[in-house]
Amino acid sequence: MSCEADTASILRASGQKVTPQRLLILSCARHAGGHITAPQIIETIRTTYPYIDASTVYRTLTSAKELGLVSETRIGSGDSLFEWVGGNRHHHLVCRVCGTVSSLDEHHLDELTEIVRRVSGFEADLGHIAIYGVCQGCAAKAAV
Repeated sequence: MSCEADTASILRASGQKVTPQRLLILSCARHAGGHITAPQIIETIRTTYPYIDASTVYRTLTSAKELGLVSETRIGSGDSLFEWVGGNRHHHLVCRVCGTVSSLDEHHLDELTEIVRRVSGFEADLGHIAIYGVCQGCAAKAAV
């Protein structure tokens, strides 16, 4: 099954209309190879489809986030970053020194979610988070 057919199937299963604009937007996010901003998606799509409306892009990304297809992350500067996750959530480790962003699988935060539940009775939805600190490379340079 092609990526677009897979995306269309997910949209239909969730009761959403499959429109050419939605498929373009989600395909752009899916094939970005990492993080992409809404303005970057708009710019990319406008090279082949100049009539895409910015509000359509933002609404589609919001809807896709609710479906668990994309994640939205703010890493402290500029626009939100969107990333195709296709239901496989992960989190980010952001180095405050060099700016490197690396992924952290969701299962690493399962224990934290359980501790929060046990200690406070709070059902945490950690969503898609960024954890800031210093990467191993920068820490090693600082130790020298």
